[in-house]
Amino acid sequence: MSIPSGSSAAATGLSGMRAARLQLDSHAHNIANVQTPDFRRQVTTLTARPEAGGVDAQTGREAVASTPFDRLAEDLVGGRMSLYSFAANLRTVQTHDRMLGTLLDVQA
Repeated sequence: MSIPSGSSAAATGLSGMRAARLQLDSHAHNIANVQTPDFRRQVTTLTARPEAGGVDAQTGREAVASTPFDRLAEDLVGGRMSLYSFAANLRTVQTHDRMLGTLLDVQA
């Protein structure tokens, strides 16, 4: 997904949606592989972009293998939180679009 430049609400919301999707993908990957021997969990690191607005997200691996089912609850809750985060950021983008449309109607 191409993120528009600038610090508009839409750019911030889109970067948040992308980050939430990457987090959800990581949690789903971890849940699907919970019984894989010597499995190293995926983690998503978020970094704020204060100058441009929004967040950068990167996915990596933990340094050591996890014990099976050791952090399953964390991944189940994290997956749900990612869905809520995606929905909240989507609402931001939708509100930005609606406000822009209203502004264009007023100016026309």
